[in-house]
Amino acid sequence: MSDFRQQALDYHAFPKPGKISVEMTTPAESVKDLALAYSPGVAEPVREIADDANNAYKYTAKGNLVAVISNGTAILGLGNLGPLASKPVMEGKALLFKRFAGIDSIDIEVTHRTTEEFINTVANIADTFGGINLEDIKAPECFEIEQELQKRCSIPIFHDDQHGTAIVTAAGMLNALEIQGKEISNVTIVCMGAGAAAIACMELLIKCGAQREKIYMLDRNGVIHTRRENLPVHKLAFANNTDKRTLEDVMDGADVFVGVSGPDVLPPETLKMMAPNPVVFACSNPDPEIRPELAMATRDDLIMATGRSDYPNQVNNVLCFPFIFRGALDVRATAINDAMKVAAVEAIRAISKEEVPEEVLIASQSKALSFGRDYIIPKPMDPRLCSRIAKAVGQAAIDSGVAQLESLPTNLQY
Repeated sequence: MSDFRQQALDYHAFPKPGKISVEMTTPAESVKDLALAYSPGVAEPVREIADDANNAYKYTAKGNLVAVISNGTAILGLGNLGPLASKPVMEGKALLFKRFAGIDSIDIEVTHRTTEEFINTVANIADTFGGINLEDIKAPECFEIEQELQKRCSIPIFHDDQHGTAIVTAAGMLNALEIQGKEISNVTIVCMGAGAAAIACMELLIKCGAQREKIYMLDRNGVIHTRRENLPVHKLAFANNTDKRTLEDVMDGADVFVGVSGPDVLPPETLKMMAPNPVVFACSNPDPEIRPELAMATRDDLIMATGRSDYPNQVNNVLCFPFIFRGALDVRATAINDAMKVAAVEAIRAISKEEVPEEVLIASQSKALSFGRDYIIPKPMDPRLCSRIAKAVGQAAIDSGVAQLESLPTNLQY
């Protein structure tokens, strides 16, 4: 057993199993405390909430509580290992919510026979929470699940594997293209992978200015094109009217490569075919589509990002999902819409261009960081992320009409 594997197991087992717990927020020391906390005192907020459901935000933890829910069908890069096996990941997500945004979170793992059963289960418990983070649910079921829950629930429903990845990718991509002197509206993009993350990334890039007809998406059968039969709906949206069929065909002269597929699928010979000053996001984890060392040895004019923390430009969902929920909860948003996602993209982009605080340099073990090829997105430990993204997202929710509050609360503390 490797040292790291044992360290990971020990981390989850000690000092007591798991990574999260529940704490009390009010005193429960005296008989009077107990009378107020439970019977008979608890009857008073019960009546208030029965009269007006919005009072749940005033008298319960609902407004700062997010559920992290999975069925374990797409756990990290490990695949369909079942609901219970997903629990360490969901607990980890809950830990990140608390650590980075002060949000209380509980993990829920759902066993079900049909997609409808899963949707019904989540919809039936949704009122307990201020928001729901869906996680590690395979495509194409994840699209139907999220869409149906968004229709049925009056709180934000957010599949982070799709949209968190897309937001960080879009922020880093726009900054990388700026450094390379390219406009997103003019670039040709190759996307290796056609799952949930790939679809969400490309859709958000389109909302940020990319042209759908300049995007070539590939799955296991090659280029997704209009003459392929029996394409599912989510792939059909990216069926390109082209005679190109292979990765080599579409990479010839391409400006951008986005990989959300598997390890070592981008040969250096194919990388050489790209246009001058390319951008490569090789985000397969733990092994990227091409190793940064190999990519940089092949071309010295590229900007590269991966999903790994041991290389520059890590595409990491923790850069956005806690803060998007923070902003949504702060204004009691009923959804997380495109305007809120784009606001998060722009906030992340802006932070990348500012002077990096000393505490971030220390936490990231960096001597210096400044906007450029090796620093296109912030580090996850940057304390500016919470306030800047949350406020931008909250304001976007207000401006786009999905907030239940008319202005950002004045007592926000991040």
